[in-house]
Amino acid sequence: MAKELKDQEALKKDVMARMKRIEGQVRGIQRMIDEGKECEDILVQVRAVRSALRSATTQIMRRYLLRCNEQAVQSGDPTAQYDKLMKLVSDFIDG
Repeated sequence: MAKELKDQEALKKDVMARMKRIEGQVRGIQRMIDEGKECEDILVQVRAVRSALRSATTQIMRRYLLRCNEQAVQSGDPTAQYDKLMKLVSDFIDG
């Protein structure tokens, strides 16, 4: 269980670093728009942000799955945790 907690913390740090980079990228896009840069260049940066968000989402889901597994073991009711996970994934896919 200690390893899972350590893994969760490592994932949290990774996600926070990704979010700060994404924030910087978005500010860069705002600056590009303000300065009247070419739309093609702006769209390249928007695509980069979308890709970065997808990667961060993967890490967030991984962290959630680690926590969900830990909670299932602790609760003694893995079916409830599984149902909770399925709802989360379903809601995420549906947008």
